[in-house]
Amino acid sequence: MKQILITVILCATALVGLRLATPKPEANHSVIEAINSRRSIREYKTTPVEREKLLTVAKAGIAAPNAMNRQAWALRIVDSKEWIDACTAAFVEDVKGTPLGDHLLTDSFRNMFRNAPAVIFVAAEPSAYAGVDCGILGQNIMLSAYELGLGTCCLGSPVGFMNSEKGAKFLTDLNLPEGYQLQFAIAIGYADESPEAKPRDESKIAFVE
Repeated sequence: MKQILITVILCATALVGLRLATPKPEANHSVIEAINSRRSIREYKTTPVEREKLLTVAKAGIAAPNAMNRQAWALRIVDSKEWIDACTAAFVEDVKGTPLGDHLLTDSFRNMFRNAPAVIFVAAEPSAYAGVDCGILGQNIMLSAYELGLGTCCLGSPVGFMNSEKGAKFLTDLNLPEGYQLQFAIAIGYADESPEAKPRDESKIAFVE
């Protein structure tokens, strides 16, 4: 009798495990909704972002699939206003009088990260897969940030500056692994705007018959 009871318990446990591991037949479209609802945010409130949230989105980032699971990336989170302001001051001196400077240095300009109070830098070991791996990682970060009520914007201009002679000091501050290259930066904070969606060209999608 005892043996029969143990067998029943083991079978029930296995069935529960199978049930938990089996996807629901009706998909939950919350991820798709987030993809379609998220916007790139270029105006932020000055409210600091809680470090718990920053860590949560960073962990979501490194959960991304990547080539051969090498995880050859590095994230650096900066939420120091002093660092951001110092980097911005050097950046402004570098771009002043250039087309980029004319575009960015408006009356509402506070910092080079679209006025965000925090920024996540994404770097990777150079490889044929680095761009793809980091792109997926970045999308994970931005979607998880959206779920937590945060806005984001993927930025390329800080990379060019930090790879220059004038920005080298700030790149060194990130203390990246040797040989790793900065890929992009993600501005993150509480949104101070609600931009409309830009139209998408669905003609780019086609089935191959």
